[in-house]
Amino acid sequence: MALEPEGNNRLLQDVLVRPGNETCADCGNPEPDWASLTLGVFVCQACSLLHRSIPHISRVKSVQDTWDASEVELMAAMGNNAAKAKYEQKVPAFYYRPTHTDCKLLREQWIRAKYERNEFEFIEKQEPYSAGYREGFLWKRGRDNGQFLSRKFILSEREGALKYFNKQDARDPKAVMKIETLNATFQPAKIGNPCGLQITYLKDNSTRNIFVYHSDAKEMVDWFNAIRAARFHYLQVAFPGASDEELVPKLTRNFMKEGFMEKTGPKHTEGFKKRWFTMDDRRLMYFKDPLDAYARGEVFIGSKENSYTVLAGLPASTQGYHWNHGITIVTPDRKFLFACETEAEQRDWIAAFQRVINRPMRPQEYAVEAHFKHKP
Repeated sequence: MALEPEGNNRLLQDVLVRPGNETCADCGNPEPDWASLTLGVFVCQACSLLHRSIPHISRVKSVQDTWDASEVELMAAMGNNAAKAKYEQKVPAFYYRPTHTDCKLLREQWIRAKYERNEFEFIEKQEPYSAGYREGFLWKRGRDNGQFLSRKFILSEREGALKYFNKQDARDPKAVMKIETLNATFQPAKIGNPCGLQITYLKDNSTRNIFVYHSDAKEMVDWFNAIRAARFHYLQVAFPGASDEELVPKLTRNFMKEGFMEKTGPKHTEGFKKRWFTMDDRRLMYFKDPLDAYARGEVFIGSKENSYTVLAGLPASTQGYHWNHGITIVTPDRKFLFACETEAEQRDWIAAFQRVINRPMRPQEYAVEAHFKHKP
């Protein structure tokens, strides 16, 4: 005898609480409330919208809808763990697995790579980002005029560098970015393009920014994962005893926090100026414009064991600020004064600074700190 719809939905709830089904199959968000009937996976609402962009592969339905017995059976037969064993069986260690906090581009391309292109079932499909060499054209923002122009990029693991060329037939690159200090992070809002990628590297121990995009979403994510692959193979050689689990978090990193604050100079007598700040690990950089190629200045933030502290507020004698929510960072050499527009921003910045200060310094970070102290 067929179950009433309520009975089917009760059975579906039993399937939902099985191991693996309690989080979204694609981004790990807890308590997924949608399902793909064709793929047999439970997903969150945000990922269900991305599944709708591949209707020939995935048909989604809310777990709150009325379900019939055959649909429940399909979900019971597959489920997230079985789907993962099939669709993610050969994901390279370096490949970026997005979470629910990542941008739409990364999440959508992860879903398409798994279910539409079957990239992790057939290793030959991973060649665009795992071959150790990649070349192509990206739109790059000009340092001085802000215009995006097509530039040829070459990533070579053998040469240990990412290079770009200003002219198509140029023999010498305009810039050589060593894989050793390379980072890449998607910045769609900042760059004003859904495929916007910010690439950073160190030049003379100062951070240099390059902003690029490609009109093809897969192309841009392939570049990102090719950079991660190059970093992974570089670190495997640099740290031969390290496990994949130790190396993967070091491949690329998102900035801890970004936003506008006001700052004053070392004498604390100059007026406060509004600047764009980026917190990248222990480097606090400030720029006149969020898309500047070079920082106006960088501040090293060490640990509490080394006499670094962060305080809410500014010294009583401070003048010249427009925003009222102050922050003082105390270093062994001097105090840095900042002001935030809102109390919420002040709270978030202090939390970001505190996370860094609470973390003991690694041996290589002492060398970075020493360089900052010797800057003119």
